[in-house]
Amino acid sequence: MATMTSLIGLINKIQRACTVLGDHGGEGLSLWEALPTVAVVGGQSSGKSSVLESVVGRDFLPRGSGIVTRRPLVLQLHKTDDGQQEYAEFLHAPRKRLSDFAAVRQEISDETDRITGKSKQISNIPIHLSIYSPHVVNLTLIDLPGLTKVAVEGQSETIVQDIENMVRSYVEKPNCIILAISPANQDIATSDAIKIAKEVDPSGERTFGVLTKLDLMDKGTNAVEVLEGRQYRLQHPWVGIVNRSQADINKNVDMIVARKKEREYFETSPEYGHLAHKMGAEYLAKLLSEHLEYAIRQRIPSIIALINKTIDELNAELDRIGRPIAVDSGAQLYTILEMCRAFDKVFKEHLDGGRPGGDRIYGVFDNQLPAALKKLPFDRHLSIKNVQRVVTEADGYQPHLIAPEQGYRRLIDGSIGYFKGPAEASVDAVHLVLKELVRKSIAATEELKRFPTLQSEIATAANDALERFRDESRKTVTRLVDMESSYLTVEFFRKIHLEPEKNPSRNSPNPNMDNYTDNHLRKIGSNVSAYINMICDTLKNSIPKAVVYCQVREAKRSLLNHFYVQVGKREKEQLGAMLDEDPSLMEKRSQLAKRLELYKQARDDIDSVAWK
Repeated sequence: MATMTSLIGLINKIQRACTVLGDHGGEGLSLWEALPTVAVVGGQSSGKSSVLESVVGRDFLPRGSGIVTRRPLVLQLHKTDDGQQEYAEFLHAPRKRLSDFAAVRQEISDETDRITGKSKQISNIPIHLSIYSPHVVNLTLIDLPGLTKVAVEGQSETIVQDIENMVRSYVEKPNCIILAISPANQDIATSDAIKIAKEVDPSGERTFGVLTKLDLMDKGTNAVEVLEGRQYRLQHPWVGIVNRSQADINKNVDMIVARKKEREYFETSPEYGHLAHKMGAEYLAKLLSEHLEYAIRQRIPSIIALINKTIDELNAELDRIGRPIAVDSGAQLYTILEMCRAFDKVFKEHLDGGRPGGDRIYGVFDNQLPAALKKLPFDRHLSIKNVQRVVTEADGYQPHLIAPEQGYRRLIDGSIGYFKGPAEASVDAVHLVLKELVRKSIAATEELKRFPTLQSEIATAANDALERFRDESRKTVTRLVDMESSYLTVEFFRKIHLEPEKNPSRNSPNPNMDNYTDNHLRKIGSNVSAYINMICDTLKNSIPKAVVYCQVREAKRSLLNHFYVQVGKREKEQLGAMLDEDPSLMEKRSQLAKRLELYKQARDDIDSVAWK
């Protein structure tokens, strides 16, 4: 079975490591909160400071009237081997060992003033102090500001409630052991410490009662009924303390001498002699240490479960933000390619479904392109007036003999030219969708978030590739339009020529010679319009095919191909620069790694001593 020293000392070490790493929780219970501690609670001038100094065996706490303790003091006592020098160490001044305890008292005052100023205000930011001594037991105590009933000059009107709220924030925790300090020369029923302890711990299983100032009670009175648990019963025994007198404090009476005088007081007291073996600061320290060890041992299964759960969460978080990168160029290149593949996978999911965005490309072909084609100004281009102008100008000074073929061709060429606008607009619209999907994919690729430089380079490479695909797509759809102009479908016009004219001009003695009547011009415009509609239907199908083939298909299969070639040629320094991480992320990983190491070490240490 582990000794009390090894187990509680280990817990002190773990608590200190938690404090250094700022591991005070967040969501859920932190390791610090899971480990039992002792909170010292009492009203102002109840003797809290004297009790703590008696437990430690040293004068080290600031003294004075009113609120002296204005910040929580987390006091960790570490028992050392006999003969070793006593010293104290503050968390805010690591590796600075103080063997002069008057300097410790001054540092507590200075550090308090650093946060609260030289005022009477309070702060919930704790001061962490460790004391290493062969004369203490392993113990963690939290000294809290004294409870008060009224605000004095220089304090805020809310000071009474503020102090109570601070005290409650500690003692409400189920793993907190409450050391309730009450002066014996006051009615226990009015004790601030007992009142708040009763509210948060009604069964009394977490509360230890301490009576101070027994030697200052009125003559003829005593506190035997309280100390024997008859006046106010707790599950744990009450402990009486005789503090040093003010005269002893003024004379700097040694704490060892004070402890001896305290033992003599109880042993020779007619009222408390039968309780002497259970009274005094030394007994209180041993009692608390034994109970703390028992509480720790009872909670070991839940502590180990919490540690294992946190280790899993830390590992998952490290996996999410990425493990540290190796320094050799091969590993760096492999990492870059893995990041690219992760991005490419997300990008394809956007295109193929599973992630939103790809459907906007279909929207270009199904809505935007048809709408643009409908808006083309064919009605104006094939109006009677424009048809007459084009047909008349087409043959120059020689009038056409049978049909205005050159006029037809010029009308068709002019109409087909309008298709280039919607075709190129479709190319540009799909290009914008693909660029947006690249941006979204980079943002959605978790593995890339740690590498802002690589993010930027992949985005640049992807957008450069999309520009190339757009240029090729624009050339292709322009060719499709030009192909329609370069060779007309002659069968279409042959069929028109064979069809009988539905409404021949009855007033014209020779309809074939009446080439410039409105009906004839209207017929030409109608024939050209029919042919253009046929081409429109063709392009409505072929433009999307060309755009998908040149842009979407290429984006899926070769978006980063050029980038891969360039990366393969880069030197180690250039690869390292691409993997230059966000400093805040590097700091986060470092903190996570330290916390992970803390929890793993804590688990191993607890396992190594808890079950021996």
